[in-house]
Amino acid sequence: MQTKITRIERDKPEILEIRCHEISDEVREIVAFVKSRQGQLTGTADDRMYEIAVSDIFYIESVDNKTFIYCKNREYETKQKLYELEEILREKHFLRVSKSVLLNLMKVSSIKPALNSRFTAVLFSGEQVIISRKYVPELKKALKGES
Repeated sequence: MQTKITRIERDKPEILEIRCHEISDEVREIVAFVKSRQGQLTGTADDRMYEIAVSDIFYIESVDNKTFIYCKNREYETKQKLYELEEILREKHFLRVSKSVLLNLMKVSSIKPALNSRFTAVLFSGEQVIISRKYVPELKKALKGES
């Protein structure tokens, strides 16, 4: 597969075009990757695939080698691993808050102390997510606007 990149003027829209003989798994993976970088992830629910806007995601959790995306009224499963999603979403206000959870800081209503130097994030959906003490320093940096 060849790749071609052409620079365009700033006033023209950016377009990614894929020309292929057939839509293979490789092409689907490329499309999914590009969309995830633009603010969408792909997930499945009820045996259907959905495009999920990153802005709709409250948190992402890995359980029993499966990764789930939680939105306000629905959950989706994704084939991507938590560490891959962490890398993709690093610049989009997502933060790892435990070994198995990535939290969208834009969906946090409040944060309160919990037992054993942990914190609890209360989300706008009403759900609560535990922030492990190992990740509290990173949370404090993120809330202060530091990298």
